[in-house]
Amino acid sequence: MAINFEDYQKTSKEQLEALQASAVEVSKQIQAIAAENTEFAKKTLEHGSAFVEKLLGVTKFEDALALQQDYAKASYEGFVAQATKLGELYANVAKEAYKPIEGAISKVQSTVSTS
Repeated sequence: MAINFEDYQKTSKEQLEALQASAVEVSKQIQAIAAENTEFAKKTLEHGSAFVEKLLGVTKFEDALALQQDYAKASYEGFVAQATKLGELYANVAKEAYKPIEGAISKVQSTVSTS
């Protein structure tokens, strides 16, 4: 079986371009995840600061306990929502990163099967 150097070079170039496209897409997705984490951290800090301000104004222990319970519940719900959102974003990173490579692999497979 003779290897056609031009076909090999063309296939290599296509694979490299697919890899570059994948890297660009992953970079964009990671930037989106970083922005999402930054926004969540900002909201969490604001929520915590508001809780402390409210807590300083409480005079009864029962009110402080109720305030703490509300804060804990809201914090937990926010964490679960954020974790779900990040899970979706990371799954999207994997899907988007694989798309260009998938096309290159299918081209190589079709080339090999016709040879």
